[in-house]
Amino acid sequence: MPTTDALPDHPLGLTATGRYLILAAAFLGWMFSGVQLTLMNLASGAATTEFARAGTIDDAPGLSWRRLSPVYQHPSAPTSADEVKEIAKRQTPRWYARFNSAFLMGAACGGLIFGWIGDRFGRVKAMGLSIVWYSLFAGVTYFVTTPEQLLLLRFISALGVGGMWPSGVSLASEAWSDVSRPLLSGLIGASANFGIVLMSWITKQYFVTPDSWRWIMLVAAAPVVLGILVWCVVPESPSWLAAKARPSAKAEALPLSAVFRPPLLKLTLLGIALGAIPLLGGWGVTSWLIPWSDQVLGAAKPDAKALTSILRATGGALGSLIGGWLANLFGRRSTYFMISLLTLGASEFIYFQLDPSHSLFSPMVFVVGFISTIFFGWLPLYLPELFPTAARATGTGVSFNFGRILTAIGVLGTGTLTAAFGGDYAAAGRVTSLVYAFGMVVILFAPDTTGRKMRE
Repeated sequence: MPTTDALPDHPLGLTATGRYLILAAAFLGWMFSGVQLTLMNLASGAATTEFARAGTIDDAPGLSWRRLSPVYQHPSAPTSADEVKEIAKRQTPRWYARFNSAFLMGAACGGLIFGWIGDRFGRVKAMGLSIVWYSLFAGVTYFVTTPEQLLLLRFISALGVGGMWPSGVSLASEAWSDVSRPLLSGLIGASANFGIVLMSWITKQYFVTPDSWRWIMLVAAAPVVLGILVWCVVPESPSWLAAKARPSAKAEALPLSAVFRPPLLKLTLLGIALGAIPLLGGWGVTSWLIPWSDQVLGAAKPDAKALTSILRATGGALGSLIGGWLANLFGRRSTYFMISLLTLGASEFIYFQLDPSHSLFSPMVFVVGFISTIFFGWLPLYLPELFPTAARATGTGVSFNFGRILTAIGVLGTGTLTAAFGGDYAAAGRVTSLVYAFGMVVILFAPDTTGRKMRE
C-alpha cells in the first residue's frame, strides 16, 4: 500500500490517517474474531472431558436444559478414569459439533442485527459494539459449569463475531479506492487466520487440558479495549454519511426485510449460497482435521491439535491474502470455480489417503488451508459489489452470516455422521468434502462484477 504521505484524501473528505485507522480497526476486529472462531476447536475436547469428570455430561445423546441453571446440582461423578475416558470419547464429536453449530447460529443472527445497525446508525458504532460484545461474553464463559451453559454463551458471543463482518467489510470497502480493494479484501480475509494462528501458537506453548482450558476465554476477552478505541478514534464511512445527508435519505433508508424482497432477493440468495459453501467447508470439512489429530496423536503429542490448527490457519492467512488479487486477475466467477475444484481434490485426498500419523498429513493440512481460504479473500471483494450503499452492510451481513445457519445444520450433521461412523473422522470427511462440488455449480448463476465499480 502507498505511504500515508502519498495517499490522497478520500473524495468525500476522509483523510489518509482516517483511512488507515479504518483499515487497522477492520483488520484487528476481524483478527480477534478469528480468536473467537478457533476457541472450541482447541478447547472442546478438554472441556468435554472436564464436564464428564464432574458428571455434567453423560452418555445421553440429547441436551438437558436443566443444566443451564447456575445453581444446577451435579449428580455423582464417574468414579473410574476409564469410564470418564469412554464417555468423553463418545461425546466429544457431538459436543464439538454442538458448540460450533451454536456459534454459527449466533453469528448468523449477529450478521442480521449488526448489519442493520451498521446501515441505520453507522458502520463505526456497529463495529465497536460487535467487538465489545464478543469480548465480554467470551470472558463470562470462564465461569461455566455445564456444557449447556457453554453452548448458550457460545451462541451469545457469536452475535458480535457475526456483526463484525458486515460492519468492518462495508466500512473498509467504502473508505478505500477500487484500486486498493483487492489487496484490502485479502488483508481482511487473512486477518481472521492471523487470529487463529495467534491463539493456536499460544495454546501450543501452554497446553489446553481438562484441568486448564478456561484461561483461553480470558485471552479472548482482551479485545474489549479495541472495541472502546474504535468508538473513540475511528472515523465514520464518508459514503454512509453522504447517503444519510441527502434530502431523500429517509426514503432511501431500507429496512432489514428489503434484502429479502425484489429487486435484491435474487442477489441475497446467491450471496447466501456463495458464502455458505466455504463456511460449511471450513467448519464441516477442514476444521475437523483438528480433533482428528487430537484423537490419533493427542495421547503422545498434546500439542498435535495446536500444530494442526497453526498449519491450517497459516495456509489460510496466505490464501485469504491473495483471494482478492486472484479474483481481480482471473475474474470473480472463474476464481471461485477453481477454488472449489482444488479444495475438493485436496480434501478428498487427505480423507481417502492419509491420517494424522502420515508424513504427508501436516503438509497437506497447510495446502488445504491455503486453497480453501482463498474464498475469504474473494468474499469481502465480491459481496459488497452486489449491493447498493443503502443496503450494503445488511446485504453483506445477510449473505455471509445467513449462510452460517445452513453451515450450523451441516456441522451438526457432520457430528452425527462422525458418531454414526464410530468416531471415524476420515469416513465423515469423504462425504462432507462434496460440498465444494456444489460451489462449482452455484457460481455459474452469479453475476460477474469484474471491472465494475461498487453500486451507489
